[in-house]
Amino acid sequence: MPGEFRTHRRVEWADTDQAGIVHFARFFVFMEAAEHAFWRSLGLSVHSQRDGDTISWPRLVAECEYFRPVAFEDILDIHLHLDKQGEKSLSLCFDFHCRGEHIAQGRLKIACCVCNPGEAIRAIPIPDFIARKLAAHP
Repeated sequence: MPGEFRTHRRVEWADTDQAGIVHFARFFVFMEAAEHAFWRSLGLSVHSQRDGDTISWPRLVAECEYFRPVAFEDILDIHLHLDKQGEKSLSLCFDFHCRGEHIAQGRLKIACCVCNPGEAIRAIPIPDFIARKLAAHP
């Protein structure tokens, strides 16, 4: 299994609500941005072409639990790790930290799918070229 991937994000004004804290829904945006950075770190993309097919990763589960509020210009340290790799899916966990405090924890379960325009989306086994890169991640 791959190790932990880390990235960070500064909270922008648009991320906050009228109370001045990060709106709960923004954490899903942060998870998706971290996921995309993770794929890029592997030399891959969340949306790629292979043998004439578009391979992408629709969401099966998206959840987040919140422990502490964060505000404008706080810097979030986001730790992503692959919790489980199935035949056709991945479970990604996200731990959010700010100033050394654990502020939130999220999870995405994503399915490897062929998503060709004009065709029904269909789940496929994770292709070898992706599985090898996941296994080689430090």
